[in-house]
Amino acid sequence: MYNGVQNIVLPSGLDLSVLRLDLIHPLYGGNKYYKLKYNLPDDNDTVVLTFGGAHSNHIYSTAAYCYEKEIRAVAIIRGEDSAEHDSPTLQFARSKGMILHFVSRSDYKEKENSTRIRELINMYPKVRVVPEGGSNAEGIRGCTEILNGVSTVYGYVFCACGTAATFTGLLASLQKQQIAIGISVLKGENHLLESVNRYGKSYAFSPIGVGGNILDKSTILDTYHFGGYARSTSELLAFKRDIEDKCELPLDYVYTVKVLFAIDDLYKKGRLLPDRKLLMVHTGGTQGNAGYEARLKAAGMLF
Repeated sequence: MYNGVQNIVLPSGLDLSVLRLDLIHPLYGGNKYYKLKYNLPDDNDTVVLTFGGAHSNHIYSTAAYCYEKEIRAVAIIRGEDSAEHDSPTLQFARSKGMILHFVSRSDYKEKENSTRIRELINMYPKVRVVPEGGSNAEGIRGCTEILNGVSTVYGYVFCACGTAATFTGLLASLQKQQIAIGISVLKGENHLLESVNRYGKSYAFSPIGVGGNILDKSTILDTYHFGGYARSTSELLAFKRDIEDKCELPLDYVYTVKVLFAIDDLYKKGRLLPDRKLLMVHTGGTQGNAGYEARLKAAGMLF
């Protein structure tokens, strides 16, 4: 059980507790530890094969975790752009012995029906296929344990959402009076609600819907994506610098900074129920900052 909680004060004046999952392990901390916990095989003969992009936290963590457990790891990487083949994340994955296969974005998008991807999987006779992000029933099972070491019963529990597996696990583990709020980092219609509700019967939680003006029920918000996955703005970058400087809390550009910004904004707008303790789950991901900052500098957004 992990109970490393850091208390900070946001620019709005809100007192916030942060569950520092990023400190669980220097290489595979964050929510990835919980997503991988039940996804990896018990034997060393089975190959773990998974999916991700050139800057994927999941690829990084899987490579490190499998290396430590002496399990062979293979990744199918989205995109054939050679410029990204040597990203810091993929360099690290190779250093841990992970075998990388690059496929076109069209094959990756249609991975369940792609002949090319099926051929790659069939190269490994004894294989455990783990979906992108470790987002499956096993990953969700692991995420139900995230709050096990937290003794305080928080009124709100916030986390970032990419696939919503972490959110689903958290929601399944909450007490009746607690509210889970997910912050989607994806642009577009909020299909994550459907993904979460598929597990409602398995974990005996009520279906969630779109949140109202006052957030008095668990939901996922899709209004803090800042342009989409891995997108940012000068306002968000300034907010990140301010939090890191004043609170000594490292953030990543894709997930955690957007959650903190959302919490601060929701509090300022009066959308949170009063007199409730708030917890943010820090899902890690700071390993991806080096590659992200290189792209920001190339775009003239970071100096």
